[in-house]
Amino acid sequence: MARTEIHAMTTPQLIVLAVLLGVIAALIWGKVRSEVVALTGAAVLLVTRTIRPVEVEGAFASPAIIALASLFVIAYALELTGLLGLLVRGATRMCARLGAAGLWIVITLSGALSAFLNNTPIVVLAAPIIRDVAKSQGLSVKRFLIPLSYVTILGGSCTLIGTSTNLLVNDMARNAGQPVFTLFEITPVALCIALVGGIYLFALGGRMLAGSQDAAPAPLSSRGVQTPAGDDPAIFPADRPLQPLAASFSLLVFAGVVVVAALGLVPIAAAAFAGAVLLILTGTIRADDAYKGLRPEVLLLIAGMVVIGLAMEVTGLAALVTGSLLTWVGVAGPFFALVLLYGATLFLTEILSNAAVAVLVTPIAVALAESLGVSARPFLVAVMMAASAAFATPFGYQTNVLVYQMGGYSYGDFVKIGVPLNLLTWLVGALAIPFFFPF
Repeated sequence: MARTEIHAMTTPQLIVLAVLLGVIAALIWGKVRSEVVALTGAAVLLVTRTIRPVEVEGAFASPAIIALASLFVIAYALELTGLLGLLVRGATRMCARLGAAGLWIVITLSGALSAFLNNTPIVVLAAPIIRDVAKSQGLSVKRFLIPLSYVTILGGSCTLIGTSTNLLVNDMARNAGQPVFTLFEITPVALCIALVGGIYLFALGGRMLAGSQDAAPAPLSSRGVQTPAGDDPAIFPADRPLQPLAASFSLLVFAGVVVVAALGLVPIAAAAFAGAVLLILTGTIRADDAYKGLRPEVLLLIAGMVVIGLAMEVTGLAALVTGSLLTWVGVAGPFFALVLLYGATLFLTEILSNAAVAVLVTPIAVALAESLGVSARPFLVAVMMAASAAFATPFGYQTNVLVYQMGGYSYGDFVKIGVPLNLLTWLVGALAIPFFFPF
């Protein structure tokens, strides 16, 4: 059966498959920057005329790219004006006297903030403070830093704008003719997963880590953020003085973007773009600082991967892959297909970037649902939840890298805590998704 399908593939499909395998191999190899790998794959598809220039242009100007870039600028404005740091430090000082309970409160608040802001600056600001408070209380630092990273990952999945993965899956689904998600549509599922994951981390994960011997943290970078050797330090400065007027206006703009998008008055990309431009026009953030906050490595990675995802669709490769899956998945029904898709996405996101996984799996998810004759909604939500669930390795997510260095963890610490969390969130997600998003 497999031999027949391979021979039946068209030349464009074979080119896309070769590019896809090459990109995956290069990302696993890890010697070339991920955005360069993605852009190289897009260039090959363009040069070989597998995909048209207009489709490449559409990928670079997609709503997901516009929304992410704009949200990065708004988040950077919140950080530069000192508001984000004030919130994190204020919560920490308030809760420090409570000991371990206070630290868990800070971790929970960080997770809540991650539902609306990129979790990297939150962890950059909160992790050193949690480390210092834990040491001052005579508590194990290891007990809290991995849970901080994991809780912010779980929190980021709770809204459409909480993580780039959700925006990207939404954009890819729109390209495939599916209706877009609203801001809080995925929140019930994500909250179920986050709640169970948080309870696990509090009741078991932190205690398992507390038994490990604390190691000396890696040296601080010039901005106060521990980074692995050879990596650029995080772009978010660890401390900024509060600018009350600018901070208040930044918060007002951010709240306006969320409210307007939540009410469906304008698309998220339009609301975020307008908010970012308003901050620049009013001088709340300088244009030069706005450019610094754009995080081009993330945007270019997503754009390059979107091109590859579109090529999978337009050449019919996604449908071909789905057809082969249906020979043994279709018999068991849509629920088994959902469980399998969730698990495959969960596995891939541990070895590839979450953006790459989202773009590669989303076309297959849509085609799989259409072939089964059921709604694509539950399959898309499964991709959103699973593509961000990088818990089993220290390198699957940027915040994991940050706490890995700061806490002096071993690779095994992430495996010990992350693998059970992966399995637990897989189980909860597989049960919750069909309940809130029927087939």
